[in-house]
Amino acid sequence: MTIFKITLVFASLLLSINVSSHDRYDNLTKTLTIPSLDVGNTSYTNVAIKLKDYELLTIDPTPHVNTTVNLKKITIGDGRIANRPTAGSVWPCQTNFGGGGAFASGAWISNDGTYDLTTKPSVDGSIQWPSELSIQIKNGVRTLSGNRLPSDPTGIFPVGSTDDAFAYDRNPNKIQTSTVQINLPLMPQIASSASCVPFGEIGILVNGGYFFNALDSLGRDAVAHEIQDACDGHPEQSGAYHYHSVSTCLEKQSSRTSHSALMGYALDGFGIFGHYGENGKELTNADLDECHGHTHEIDWDGKRINLYHYHATWEYPYTIGCFRGAPVK
Repeated sequence: MTIFKITLVFASLLLSINVSSHDRYDNLTKTLTIPSLDVGNTSYTNVAIKLKDYELLTIDPTPHVNTTVNLKKITIGDGRIANRPTAGSVWPCQTNFGGGGAFASGAWISNDGTYDLTTKPSVDGSIQWPSELSIQIKNGVRTLSGNRLPSDPTGIFPVGSTDDAFAYDRNPNKIQTSTVQINLPLMPQIASSASCVPFGEIGILVNGGYFFNALDSLGRDAVAHEIQDACDGHPEQSGAYHYHSVSTCLEKQSSRTSHSALMGYALDGFGIFGHYGENGKELTNADLDECHGHTHEIDWDGKRINLYHYHATWEYPYTIGCFRGAPVK
């Protein structure tokens, strides 16, 4: 019996897996399952690794984060759309909804108005893209230039008919690259009044991917209903790959004793950080204001300053409900 070694990268960890020769079936897909895998602060259960002739097709993790939030009972955000700043809601600039998206729900959606993030399917695939992101600081301006592709892997889009995601969300869009440049204030200021968030990008993450607000094209909770890939992203109809929450592949905090690292920048210039606040406290909507942020001392461009900033949460709206600063156009 011959032992083959398969090496792959999963959740930033290099893995080597031994497979015996009798496990091989030409032209068929073989699924290997790792029952439990701990990577830093995150535990994954039943990691399904799909291979065909020992070529990696996809890694399908079920994340179980060391969290006080019950990821099996996350309240669905449907209907929590506001026309002014409202905690736990999205204030969208657009209020007319309609279009594509997920057309069916599965067992992860419960009749009690919650969903189970740990059993929700994800789009197959683990594709690395030639991501480009440059951040330059000059004359009080932070300039972000890139090609809209993330440094973290994506799934295979359009969604294939053999993908289990196809039964719920047949995303037909192909990931496209485009050259973008955004000029943000280096020291953003809180505006006299908050403002709505658009459809499309509301910020950019430090992996080069963009994040949108929490709504899908039908005005529903996108994280609950739409099927994203293993890093929580997918493309829209113009091909722009994006997230509706901070990617679990991006936040790799290994300790809960400190504040989360910077995850990205909103279009008003304020930073968005991960799920943990001061002293590693896991944050919920109750800890944040109506736009999903708060003010205290943080690391900002190598200095400790008192500055407003946003946070990711496991609860809807996940990132930003409205802008506290003046967004760039």
